[in-house]
Amino acid sequence: MVEIQALSWVLLGAGALVVGLSKTALPGAGTLAVVLFAMALPARESTAALLVLLLVGDLFAISMYRKTVDWAILRRLIWPVLLGVAVGTVFLGIASDSAVRRVIGVILLGLLVFTLLRRRGATDQRSSRQTPTRQPSTSPRRAARAAGFGYGWLGGFTTMVANAGGPVMSMYLLAMRLDVKTFLGTAAYFFFAVNLLKVPFQIGLGLLNTQILSIVMLLVPLVVAAAFLGRWIAGRISQTVFERLVLGLTAVGAVNLLV
Repeated sequence: MVEIQALSWVLLGAGALVVGLSKTALPGAGTLAVVLFAMALPARESTAALLVLLLVGDLFAISMYRKTVDWAILRRLIWPVLLGVAVGTVFLGIASDSAVRRVIGVILLGLLVFTLLRRRGATDQRSSRQTPTRQPSTSPRRAARAAGFGYGWLGGFTTMVANAGGPVMSMYLLAMRLDVKTFLGTAAYFFFAVNLLKVPFQIGLGLLNTQILSIVMLLVPLVVAAAFLGRWIAGRISQTVFERLVLGLTAVGAVNLLV
C-alpha cells in the first residue's frame, strides 16, 4: 500500500498542474513534474502515476495540433524508441526503488547539462553566421538517421524509466528545424504513442494498478484545468524567465533524488 501524507498530495497536485501546462503552453516543464511525483511517491510507482496524467495531457495537445505532423520523422524514430523502452523496462524490473531514484536524478542532471550546452552552441552559431563556413562532408540523410537513432534510443529509455523523454526529443525536433506548429504536432503524436506503448509494460511490472489509478483519478481535473489555463496564458509568459525557473527547480529536485 502507498501511504500519502498531506505534503505529498500538495506535491502531486503541483505536478498535475505542471503536466497540463507543459502540454499546452510551456514545453520543457515536464521534468519538473517528474521531480515532484518522485518526491511524493515511491520512485517506481511515481512513473506509473505520472504516465496516466501525461496521456491525458497528450490528448489535449493532439486535439490542438493534429493537422501539423511530420510523419517521416516519426517513422524514423520507431525502432530506436522501441529499443530504448525495452531496455528501460528491463531496468525497472530489476532495479530497486533507491536505484531508480538515483537514475532519475542522474538522467535529469545530464539532460540539464546537455540542454545548457546545446543552447550555448546555438548562441555561438548565431554569432558566427556572418562568417562563411564550409558545408559538412557528412551526408545529411546519414546524419539524420544517426541523430534519430541516438535521440530515439535515449528518449525511449528515459521516458520508460523516468517519464523524462521530453527534453531529449524536444532537442531532436529542434535540430530538425521544424516550424512551431509542426514541432508541436509531431511532438504531440510522438509522446501520445510512446506513453500509450508504455501502459502494458507498467501493468506487467505491477506498477500501474488500481491503487495508483485511484490516486491519479483525483488529479485528472487539475491536469484538465491547467491545460485550458495553459492555452489561455501561452502568449503571456516570458519564456526565458520560465525556462530558467524550470531548469533551476529541476536541478534542485534532481540533487534531492541523489541524496
